[in-house]
Amino acid sequence: MTELSTSALETLRRDGELVLYRSRIESHKSRFLLVESVTDPPSPCSLKRLEHEYSLSGELDLGWAARPVALERKQGRTTLVLEDPGGVPLDGLLGRPLELTQALRIGIGIAAALRELHDRDIIHMDLKPANILVEPETGKAWLMGFGIASRLRRELQSMSAPELMAGTLAYMAPEQTGRMNRSIDSRSDLCSSGVVLYEMVTGSLPFVASDALEWVHCHVARQPVPPDERAKGIPRSVSAIVMRLLAKTAEERYQTAASVEADLRRCLHDLESLGRIRLFPLGRHDASDRLRIPEKLYGREREIQRLLEAFERVVATSRFELALVAGYSGVGKSAVVNELQKAIVLPRGFFIAGKFDKHKSDIPYSTLAQAFQILIRQILGKS
Repeated sequence: MTELSTSALETLRRDGELVLYRSRIESHKSRFLLVESVTDPPSPCSLKRLEHEYSLSGELDLGWAARPVALERKQGRTTLVLEDPGGVPLDGLLGRPLELTQALRIGIGIAAALRELHDRDIIHMDLKPANILVEPETGKAWLMGFGIASRLRRELQSMSAPELMAGTLAYMAPEQTGRMNRSIDSRSDLCSSGVVLYEMVTGSLPFVASDALEWVHCHVARQPVPPDERAKGIPRSVSAIVMRLLAKTAEERYQTAASVEADLRRCLHDLESLGRIRLFPLGRHDASDRLRIPEKLYGREREIQRLLEAFERVVATSRFELALVAGYSGVGKSAVVNELQKAIVLPRGFFIAGKFDKHKSDIPYSTLAQAFQILIRQILGKS
């Protein structure tokens, strides 16, 4: 495919430098989705995302995703060509609560698509309504927007300025903020799907924030109002499913998309057959097909508490304090110190860390330089 139609049949959405629309390839009669950069030349970040999404084409399927088929450049613009599965972007349906049956059907469709994605060991990492195509009547869903998707089963998110974090702040899981001392895995996508489901049934996001750092604080430290308390007519079982998806730690969430799909199907079955949704135990089918070792720290409660108390004294008195953590290599000193990240989010503090490396002992002040590089990057990320 070398000739792209210049006339769009329908503009679906604009997302920063990228615009999504439906069009035709002149040598084909079928319709395609085009993701096009609107800047010339495209920014390195946008170009990298398009290239990365195209690299996943062999692992995506039209049954549950908009599959990339070509990456073209014409008239100074880079365009990613996707097979068009149909449907409309989910964000166009939101802004008000969806009818409960429709919300459940779409929720089932999203969970089914995530199940297929995770079976291929891919984490989406930017799940949001704008990256989901749906058929409003049937609830069938297709995923798209794989520009930052990860092929790793588990990925540690390094801390950066909130303004520079990859993903969409309103929909990301707490561990994606880099302030949780926890890794990202497929359960991070499940948390994002919980935000989407919350928005579908209540008509609003679980949190509202005015800047990037406040979004981080919401995800890490605040508990959302349960959907059945936020809006009338939401069954307790549906609210409980959403709240389980939104749990702060991955161990407390659903472990698989298949389990979410099964519970939502039970809700839909009750609603269609009985006219109401009964209470039932959640996650009865929540058996993961892989071993996941919890990342919770054990046996370090006293040390963590002493560090938190020192930090709270500094916040309260504005006096300087120095706390030293000693121990042999590999005993978990860094993991203990990194537990401070969650506490520092609340007063909008900066967390910086440097680690001594015996291979860099000949570089003066290398550890201090490493720590302050993190601080400078956070400051440079601001306006």
